[in-house]
Amino acid sequence: MNPIIHAELAWLAAQGLRERRDRILVVCAGLAPDLDGLTLLAGEELYGRYHHVLFHGYVGALVTMAVCVALARQRVRVAGLSLFAFHLHLLCDLAGSGPGWPIFYFWPTSMREWFWDGQWDLASWQNSVIGLAVTLACLACALRWRRTFVEVFSVRWDAEVTRTLRRRFLGEADSPGPTPPAA
Repeated sequence: MNPIIHAELAWLAAQGLRERRDRILVVCAGLAPDLDGLTLLAGEELYGRYHHVLFHGYVGALVTMAVCVALARQRVRVAGLSLFAFHLHLLCDLAGSGPGWPIFYFWPTSMREWFWDGQWDLASWQNSVIGLAVTLACLACALRWRRTFVEVFSVRWDAEVTRTLRRRFLGEADSPGPTPPAA
């Protein structure tokens, strides 16, 4: 599945967190399994051999959770949500990364392959539909929580996107309010 969709799914899971910082940590946890994709920098052969191996397992989940908890404000909630987002990434990869591409969840203690016979291609209609639905859900958050996924990049940009969406779909007029801090 597309890394953008992994990030958006993690961000949606983090909406119960008060602080932007904690939501961003959960987004990072949702992206963390793909750290083993950096093996591409060493060549396609190593990428093919180690992507879905080095960080797509319990060791990666525990390391990710530990880092997120160390940096979080709401530590217990971030611990749970970071594990959830990490494993949601793995579930999405099992479904939509392409047939015949397993995950080695118990590496380095075991090379047992985990896969699903119904896996669909990365460039499938299923991933496209899921991607569209997830992106629309992220935009819809502007209507309820007054924020969108754009907050990951910039509070100011997010305020503009949110204001535009609320004006368009809720008919809100622009109101002079405090200027959000620079990101």
